[in-house]
Amino acid sequence: MASPSKDFCSLCKEDDVTSDAVIWCTECEVFLCVECEKHHKRSRSSKDHNTISAENYHELPSFIKATSNLCKVHNRKFELYCSFHACACCVHCTTDKHQSCQTMKPLPDILKQVKSSAAVPLLDKDLKDLKENFDEIGEYLRNRISTNTKQKTEAIQNIHAMRKSIDDYLNKLQHQLLKDLETEHLKLKSKIERLLHEVDKRAKQIRKLQNEFSNMTKYATELQTYVGLTEIEKITSKEANYMEDLKRGPDLNERNLHVTTSPDFDSILLDVKSFGEITVDTRPCNILANAGRKDQAQHLVPISTIDQIKPSFSKTLKVPKGMCFVDSCILPDCNFLTLDGVHRGLLMFRNDGTFIRSIVSFEQVPDSVCFVKDGTVAVSFYAACEVALVDIGRSQVDRYFKTPKECCSGVASDGQVLVISMPSVQNVVVMNLLDESKQTLNGIQVHCISLVKKNIYGTSFLKSTVTCYKLSGEILWTFKHQDIKAPLGIALDKNEFIYVACRKSNNIVVVAPDGKSCRAVLNQDNGIMNPRSIAIDIKSGIMLVTSQTNGVDSLLFKL
Repeated sequence: MASPSKDFCSLCKEDDVTSDAVIWCTECEVFLCVECEKHHKRSRSSKDHNTISAENYHELPSFIKATSNLCKVHNRKFELYCSFHACACCVHCTTDKHQSCQTMKPLPDILKQVKSSAAVPLLDKDLKDLKENFDEIGEYLRNRISTNTKQKTEAIQNIHAMRKSIDDYLNKLQHQLLKDLETEHLKLKSKIERLLHEVDKRAKQIRKLQNEFSNMTKYATELQTYVGLTEIEKITSKEANYMEDLKRGPDLNERNLHVTTSPDFDSILLDVKSFGEITVDTRPCNILANAGRKDQAQHLVPISTIDQIKPSFSKTLKVPKGMCFVDSCILPDCNFLTLDGVHRGLLMFRNDGTFIRSIVSFEQVPDSVCFVKDGTVAVSFYAACEVALVDIGRSQVDRYFKTPKECCSGVASDGQVLVISMPSVQNVVVMNLLDESKQTLNGIQVHCISLVKKNIYGTSFLKSTVTCYKLSGEILWTFKHQDIKAPLGIALDKNEFIYVACRKSNNIVVVAPDGKSCRAVLNQDNGIMNPRSIAIDIKSGIMLVTSQTNGVDSLLFKL
């Protein structure tokens, strides 16, 4: 934002004196001239205050400068933070609007090391990724315009080449074909230019936000930075969703111009009713944009540490007599899907344990289930060497996919690809759900599997390890610990902590996102006995664990 021509000292103005300001006190929230700055530094109450130059103050975003250290209602300094209402409070606020709040904390504890928190580099990376994504798509769209223009030129040349071999009788047909070609090209160009304009506009906004973000981290107070991070996360989350919708939608698909001339021109000129035909074929774009955080709005400061993770018990869901649940997943509406190994069925339950309906029964014993997208789930079958895609709304199997070898209880999806673990041959198959093309990642021996933000997380039952791989197959880390024995189920929460169901050690262990530490958060005291599967809903924080507490129970926890 452009700075004003003059900033006057706030203290001098009270005495009707206009002195040029040189600094801004971030705690007193006043401009100070040279003389007042000297007194400000000497004063016992203000000598330790942080100050920035008046020029740097005007480099802060407007929403940052609007953030004050004082309560607008009581004109008192903020000293507390209400976690329930997610807002700063002064001491008088606690008696006005927060009498029943039990989550009041000292504000300095919340803001401590806010600029060095993990949220700052994460948000910085999000901004960088968004800018790169917009730039890449912008370049792609410009190339598409150029390609379509070249295709148009080639089509015109073909039309004129054919025109030389026929008589004037075909002028009318030629004119109509050229008109059709121009119309289709203008439609393509207009649509791409509109999309390009929107992409360029959003890219410009992200570049501006990057600059404001940098200034904020340099000059803003901790409270301003806290508010700013939240505001910027909202913007980046919105832009990341737009980017995700753009990549998944049809707007980036290739639309190519083609002209097909009639093969009968040489012998049956008089019978030809058309000079040709304009067609546009559509192909998916091949842009592999940087993956941003899909749950950015959840990553608010301060970010949880592994020691702060304390799942609270919610309820026990009794498995109906005669059934044996082998795996479960949580749907977007928080209902549960479970696989019954005895009756070979896929069943739906409410989160209170009430049975809703049977989705489908299989000929083979199912091993693993995961949500894919749009009411579709994937189910793996070890003995049959195949994976089924099931439409839960229509209660039917859409199609089966054969795998080259046995697939264990390991399928996972992000809506774009499906990953299938085959530990017996130390392979993982990655299948593109759009064109059903497959890629085999060799040398990966995992049993249960999870796919989050283009990373594959897997457990090795035999080695008692947890491993993280890139979607390309490159290993990022492997973790082994005495608390992890015979791990099976694996799931991630909103902060990318990895939860592992350990069969022999009878516990649920949380592994840090960097794979360097862990902590057992649930054990036999919490009803965990021979746990097999674990599922987490990122939005609601619900965690479902299948355990053999009393025969077979499903234990529900809140993260």
